[in-house]
Amino acid sequence: MTHSLLKPTRRGFLAGTTAIGGSALLGIRPASAAINWKKHAGTTLEVNLVKSPRSETLIKYLGEFQELTGIKVNAEATPEQQQRQKVVIELSSGKPSFDVVHLSYHVQKRQFEKGKWLADISGFLKDPSLTDPSLVEADFADAGMQFARDADGVLRSLPFSVDYWIIYWNKELFEAKGLKYPETFEEMVTAAEKLTDPSTNTYGFVARGLKNANTPVWTSLMLGYGAKPIGADGKLATDSKEAVEAAKLYQRLMTKAAPPGVSGFNWAEAQSAFLQGKIGMWFDGVGFAPPIENPEKSRVVGKVGYGVMPKGPSAQASGTFGDGLGVVEASTKKEAGYLFCQWAISHEMGARLLQAGAGVPFRQSILEDRKVREGVKMPAAWLDAVVGSGKISQLALPVIIPVTEFRDSFGVGLTNMIGGADPATELKKATEQFAPVLARSEG
Repeated sequence: MTHSLLKPTRRGFLAGTTAIGGSALLGIRPASAAINWKKHAGTTLEVNLVKSPRSETLIKYLGEFQELTGIKVNAEATPEQQQRQKVVIELSSGKPSFDVVHLSYHVQKRQFEKGKWLADISGFLKDPSLTDPSLVEADFADAGMQFARDADGVLRSLPFSVDYWIIYWNKELFEAKGLKYPETFEEMVTAAEKLTDPSTNTYGFVARGLKNANTPVWTSLMLGYGAKPIGADGKLATDSKEAVEAAKLYQRLMTKAAPPGVSGFNWAEAQSAFLQGKIGMWFDGVGFAPPIENPEKSRVVGKVGYGVMPKGPSAQASGTFGDGLGVVEASTKKEAGYLFCQWAISHEMGARLLQAGAGVPFRQSILEDRKVREGVKMPAAWLDAVVGSGKISQLALPVIIPVTEFRDSFGVGLTNMIGGADPATELKKATEQFAPVLARSEG
């Protein structure tokens, strides 16, 4: 792909120049771009973001967007829980104070859909005067487009950043036992048990055991059995044969191969245990990796492998979580809002996100770009695990409004299983308890 290059200026910056590479060549614009970035010059946009390293990256470079478009941006970033409450109150009122909103897909997708709060942006995406040619749906991980489209297949947002669940593994401990990275669930269990030696305080596996936090561990395992918590018919499948098998696997790993006290572990405790060098495998989000390679925090620098989720009996799937940016239906500045969203998830901004260790973009072309990869501080194996996970990404939590209640109900059952309770009994009890909550939310 060749580009006739214009004189590089900040003004000439184009969101999404895939072939050009990372942030080294800021401001080069391919001749094919027919976008009129200045179409809405003089407009002021209100943008509501969740406070995080991701929003900090956007805010840091806002000046570039403003120079490129002539659009003034007032961006507000508030802590997650506060932001979620605020946007729901404002969007429900029909008169929100913002044009663009940052949403957590795995928590808010169904609520936003049901409220009809986000604008249909599919027409914008197809318009060459509004959208860079490199911005195509096929460039996003499948789970990203599942998140971004509503139940009728209409595009309501652009996928911003993703968290895939991977296996962190201690290569030194594996080598000492003559083991290789597991390719199947069965091999994962075998390796976890062989690596466990309580007399030396060494354990083969760690994951979240704390109620609520632990639910995605179980639902991610369930994907490997070809199942989801809610079936295609919209009914709960949380006490199905596959759900019970996934729970039994969770119970076995957490009782036979995990450290004592694991029922009190959230991601932070699991990460801390893994950093000490006495854990064979840790299963959690790819975004928790940076401390592992930090010599001040970790005893396992240079000893860690980053593995794509092994194959289950029916499927190989990486449980996926993420967030996106959408234009509010009530906004009178939808095109300007869309230009902001497009810039935020552009190749350039995605490269910065990745290289700063602030997040992982949903766009596969950014992750596979050689120049971008050169600027990433994490090992190449980490990036390979990200790319590999993107190719087998599936939503790890059901798309429902009462996600927190779902995690609470089943989380209690899973914690009880670590204490020895029967998986089938616990899942049946939790399913009966949660069914009316789900019915009410859809009523």
